[in-house]
Amino acid sequence: MNITLIVFVVLYLLGTLALGVWAGTRIKNTADFAVAGRSLPLVMVVTTTFATWFGAETVMGIPAKFVQGGLSAIVEDPFGAGTCLVLVGLFFAARLYKQNLLTIGDFYRLRYGKGVEVFCSAAIILSYLGWVAAQITALGLVFSVLTQGAMSETAGMIVGTLAVLIYVVVGGFLAVAWTDFIQMIVLVVGLSVIAVFSADLAGGSDKVMAMVQSKDLLNILPQPEFKDVAFFIGAALTMMLGSIPQQDVFQRVMSAKDARTARNGAVIGGVSYILFAFVPMFVVASAVVVMGQQALDIAKDDYQRLLPTFVLTKMPLLMQILFFGALLSAIKSTSSATLLAPSTSFVENIVKNLRPHMGDKQQLLAMRWTIVAFAGLVLAYAIAMKGTPIYDLVSAAYQVTLVGAFVPLVMGLYWKRATTQGAIFSLAAGISVWIMFFPQLGTLGEHFPGQLAGLIAAFVGMIVGSLAPQWLQNRHDLKHHVTGLN
Repeated sequence: MNITLIVFVVLYLLGTLALGVWAGTRIKNTADFAVAGRSLPLVMVVTTTFATWFGAETVMGIPAKFVQGGLSAIVEDPFGAGTCLVLVGLFFAARLYKQNLLTIGDFYRLRYGKGVEVFCSAAIILSYLGWVAAQITALGLVFSVLTQGAMSETAGMIVGTLAVLIYVVVGGFLAVAWTDFIQMIVLVVGLSVIAVFSADLAGGSDKVMAMVQSKDLLNILPQPEFKDVAFFIGAALTMMLGSIPQQDVFQRVMSAKDARTARNGAVIGGVSYILFAFVPMFVVASAVVVMGQQALDIAKDDYQRLLPTFVLTKMPLLMQILFFGALLSAIKSTSSATLLAPSTSFVENIVKNLRPHMGDKQQLLAMRWTIVAFAGLVLAYAIAMKGTPIYDLVSAAYQVTLVGAFVPLVMGLYWKRATTQGAIFSLAAGISVWIMFFPQLGTLGEHFPGQLAGLIAAFVGMIVGSLAPQWLQNRHDLKHHVTGLN
């Protein structure tokens, strides 16, 4: 056990806690807590957006899947996830920012009514279980690896959850934004230095790229068969569109000081995420060159341990400190954002419908208690799902928002004829069809991606539900008109 490395990690955790507590002294009301008072400049919108997306799966999940299956195996994340932020910036940020809302659920209430608000908010909140659980699982793994098994993964999950929970509860989104700013600097510098050192260990970047090309890992296109193409599209759209109606994305849009900053911050953050996600991929590819078959065996048996094992066994102490600082930055930035977002939505869009006369102080207190309760729920879920790959936990999280919340959002913004009935039909059709493709209910999901079938059904439900009453009314009026003429 490397005591020096552990001491540096503990000091780093204490430093972020102190920053969060400092931010908490600046929280005056719910808007400060939920969206940082709509005051952040471009650089902080970019850093908090980038840092939120760059989580455990980006450092430990994506690279190992890349060396196993190439770019085609990771179309969902980072390509779909990064493109989501670009789409948010180009088509959603300015329109939503101008509405001056606290949560994404507020949009559904104003556009379709309280019923749709509650159902869409519930779907959004549910989607966070898998994403936050992935970060907590990664924290448990990191602490277990650091202590060489002296701390179990379960104990590591509990310690990691408490470390994140304290500064989120105290400082809210302002604490998240400031810690994201610091953590992104640590992340970018740390992983960049690690990448250079990894290339040197491998004998040069040309040898790493030669290995990548020899295994055809740069091929991103699926096999030209209907089933393969359908699953490829389904995987790409899951995070590309399913992440758009998410409270954490919306918070970053609404925290900007103006609409232009909101738009540019999302676009720059998305492009930066896609580009920098290649850095840990390069490091793991270097690990394959250096470690040979041992690396491939780890990738096959327990791929989440490949990168930490490479750093701990092949690199000096300074590189280890940089790596674990970067890794913890990635995990903590994502877990803090994903703890705050669903808790904010729950209070604003569900609790306030049950208690409409809550004051601002009561609402702020409710948000803090909800964060604690949600953290406990996610911790229990992560422990119960222990052994599930981090990448799978994240990718599964967004299917429910893709089939449930995305269509009412995009059609509500861009189609004037969208109605409340259309939104209800969309929710019912999308989620029902998606559930029909569950493996527990049959073999449909083996032949076509359930999330893509659910998305198509959601669009059909919105169009039919919105237009059918108008069509029936027109038919009724025409019938009366003809009867009157006769």
